[in-house]
Amino acid sequence: MEQKVALVTGSSKGLGKRTAIKLAEEGYDLVINYARSKTKALEVAAEIEALGRKALVVKANVGDVTKIKAMFEQIDEVYGRLDVLVNNAASGVQRPLMELEESHWDWTMDINGKAFLFCAQEAAKLMERNGGGKIVGISSLGSIRYLENYTAVGVSKAALEALTRYLAVELSKMNICVNAVSGGVIDTDALKSFPNREEMLAEAALQTPAGRMVEVEDMVNTIMFLLSDESSMIRGQTLIVDGGISLLV
Repeated sequence: MEQKVALVTGSSKGLGKRTAIKLAEEGYDLVINYARSKTKALEVAAEIEALGRKALVVKANVGDVTKIKAMFEQIDEVYGRLDVLVNNAASGVQRPLMELEESHWDWTMDINGKAFLFCAQEAAKLMERNGGGKIVGISSLGSIRYLENYTAVGVSKAALEALTRYLAVELSKMNICVNAVSGGVIDTDALKSFPNREEMLAEAALQTPAGRMVEVEDMVNTIMFLLSDESSMIRGQTLIVDGGISLLV
């Protein structure tokens, strides 16, 4: 079997890092993408190489289509193939709805919505050469529920989930499976940007029906399931990993 290759966007830290390392443990060579944290990205690459796998580190702001295309040119040049895309990179302005400006909206939609479309397009071109592949996008509960200060991000994640359905149908003819994973409150670096972080953590710890908060490994395990052969008949779905908290009225 030829060596398989996975790209995880935003993989210098948090969920992206843990997913990239898990993929390396499962035998994939990796593309580590980052926008700012070069030192952290190189640390992740070192961990992957210590597992005996290859790691290509690429700086690219995925909100910029030109940078996306350049990243995939590098992937093609170095590896000549791609089998997995985990669209993890995310950003966004968190402010009350009436305080949002056009620049806030554009930045958030570009990173969280537009990037998924154009990364998926470029990934599909490489995947088709090798008979198919798997794509997983990362969403959040703000796509379907109101979260304070989360208007722009929530709408961008709703767009990602809608795009998941369209990609799943149109890329199926290339034998590419597309799905998304939506997480509940997880105590990662990303949560530090929430003004009401402590309140959210306390609520999740107290109210999650499963009896504990969602952990990063819960998300990673679900992502890996969607990347496995066992999930090949799941297409265009968003799997919610929240311990049941979104079921509460």
